[in-house]
Amino acid sequence: MSNIFSDNSQIGVVPTFSDLVHTNFRGEMNALCWYRNLDGDFNEIVAQLSLKENITEIDPEDLIALQLSPKGNIAREIILNDLQLLTDFGASPSLNLLKCYERDDEFDFISTDVYSFHVDRSPVATDTFLCTYHGAVSDIIANTQAEQKILIPEIRAKLKELHDGPEEEFEDFLKENYFDLHYQVHADAKPVNLSLGHLWRLAVDHPKQQVLPCIHRAPEENEGEYRLLLIC
Repeated sequence: MSNIFSDNSQIGVVPTFSDLVHTNFRGEMNALCWYRNLDGDFNEIVAQLSLKENITEIDPEDLIALQLSPKGNIAREIILNDLQLLTDFGASPSLNLLKCYERDDEFDFISTDVYSFHVDRSPVATDTFLCTYHGAVSDIIANTQAEQKILIPEIRAKLKELHDGPEEEFEDFLKENYFDLHYQVHADAKPVNLSLGHLWRLAVDHPKQQVLPCIHRAPEENEGEYRLLLIC
């Protein structure tokens, strides 16, 4: 399969949804891509949806109620099919119309919002699925090209100043505040943009995970443009 991710050892590329959910992560590979060139007019859907807050969840019924052109209808059927595939698999997908996420600017040396490179954590075996149909698209980075921020001496020192408790509780403090999930990319790092239309499965940090969790971030939104994102 010829695609823009072929030469990346972090990314596995599959031709079907079944392969996406049943292929095991291994070695450096902690991101799987169901590579697709989607037809349809997703912009038409976004133009007809109403944003009630910075993030608005769109129900399938909301999509079905739209009056769309043939191209818009193709886009709608793709989204509805993706939602159904993930639901049948046992996931709980959410379709979001997105203006922006909330920013964490409490500290000037570390941020815990989704615009920061981070990994997802779960107490149970699961993965993160996402697909951007319209708007700016997320990035991932190889684990060798980033370092946990809590291991950077100057950041760790500042976090210890914040910690109001015994030394033996410091690691718990880092986890409770999600500081340990965030990463600083190396100066020569080359993030990979996930591109529109592909359905991704990203490795999550959980007790049964056999590979390192996938480091990723939400994109800076394009001015005046909403994102349409499926995620679970």
